[in-house]
Amino acid sequence: MYCNRVELKTFSFLDSQEPNNKRVRSLAKVSSLVNLISPSKNGAVRRFGQTIQSVSLRGDKSPGMSLKASSKATGPTPTKRRNSTLWSETLDVHQKSTFSTKEIKRQEAIYELYRGEQDLIEDLQLARKAYHDPMLKLSIMTEEELTHIFGDLDAYIPLHEDLLVKLTEGTCPDGTVAQIGQIVTDWLPGLNAYKNYCSNQFAAKALLDQKKQDKRVQDFLQRCLESPFSRKLDLWSFLDIPRSRLVKYPLLLREILRHTPPDHPDVFSLEKAIAIIQEILSEINVRKGESECKYYIDKLEYLDEKQRDPLIDSCKTLLCHGELRNKSGSRLHVFLFSKLLVLTRQVTRNDRSCFQVYRQPIPVRDLALEDLQDGEIRMGGSFRGAFTTGEKAKNVFRVSSVNPAHGQSHTLHVNDVYHKQQWLNCLRTALAQHQGAPPVPQGEAIRSKRRSSTFSNAETDENCAPVSGPKLRPQTLSKTRLDQKLQGSLKGK
Repeated sequence: MYCNRVELKTFSFLDSQEPNNKRVRSLAKVSSLVNLISPSKNGAVRRFGQTIQSVSLRGDKSPGMSLKASSKATGPTPTKRRNSTLWSETLDVHQKSTFSTKEIKRQEAIYELYRGEQDLIEDLQLARKAYHDPMLKLSIMTEEELTHIFGDLDAYIPLHEDLLVKLTEGTCPDGTVAQIGQIVTDWLPGLNAYKNYCSNQFAAKALLDQKKQDKRVQDFLQRCLESPFSRKLDLWSFLDIPRSRLVKYPLLLREILRHTPPDHPDVFSLEKAIAIIQEILSEINVRKGESECKYYIDKLEYLDEKQRDPLIDSCKTLLCHGELRNKSGSRLHVFLFSKLLVLTRQVTRNDRSCFQVYRQPIPVRDLALEDLQDGEIRMGGSFRGAFTTGEKAKNVFRVSSVNPAHGQSHTLHVNDVYHKQQWLNCLRTALAQHQGAPPVPQGEAIRSKRRSSTFSNAETDENCAPVSGPKLRPQTLSKTRLDQKLQGSLKGK
């Protein structure tokens, strides 16, 4: 039974173990917002997305010692913990002996699905009662802002309550669920309702991060984080729970199927249910990708309207993006859209973060990629390199345009070899999709095509400003010639 507990808990990221004798304060007993807030002011501030580590529980103290400690100082209210009872723990010894080990594991997996739905409903209700409603009532955020962040979160509660009802109705007197396959197969299509919520999550997270700069919002969220009802989870963790639950359904169904006998009627239905949820997740991923792509396109700022390539309006997918450095050491935020490579500088305009387009975006159809070996070039720029030996660069690659109208090239530096390979893979995938061919193998570099000699080479052009009309080869001086010119100018003085 111990091994069974460990195995199942790998699928339960919402549940946490708790001693059976631990008293849990019900949210329904909290009479006001004041009672939700812990008096402690020393709780650690956690950033959004930070992993919440489990807190070890000390052994219970005697009543006398507890009274003595409380007379000195009032400590923070203990964090609310969820009950992690397994299905087998609800049976007596006689009942348990009537089931095979495989059937117990099957019922444990079904019970995990059931308990997860209960927890999800509780969290959706909590997000409304402890966060949304108080912030609206206290005018910490406007109704429009809260609608944008929370969406129709509480509208999904009836959907999950419906599954609980069906599972309860399908439970036999001995506590087992004989057939669950058809129940979930009929219920899963309702999860399509989450498409809009999940596709809006990216913009919702950005707005929430922006509102956190407000001192009132920051203080309210911090007090909630220190309160026992939050379980040390921040607001975004609650808002992201539905998405986390969606991606967990295939795992739960596969776990049930794994412990289902091959001749059981559930086998066919469970396989069908897994296919249904995978298709739903695939569609949600597409919608989320399009939403993220549009979000960043709207944040692009052009110094010249000529920089705006018409292809940007037809881009539906953002393959990858991140901060890189060019050969002169400047930080650039690079976006690889499905049809366009855009180099930008992140700036702030009227307290709004945006991305100022740097140089002319390069269409993927005109893109050439070169994987540079470590130490092949020196970073720091051509003029600076004339006085110093320069630093041999690692984890670099070069992108350039083969279109004479662009005539630009950029040597880009990545922090480590892993992220360099990720960038190369994404760039090769984009090139292959445009050419209608399979991606180029990782070991083979796509060499830049030679351009006319009137264009600058890759190591000099990338740090020069764009020039209209015919491109002239910039004059570069070696260190010796530059020293001679400097000495001559000094003698002339």
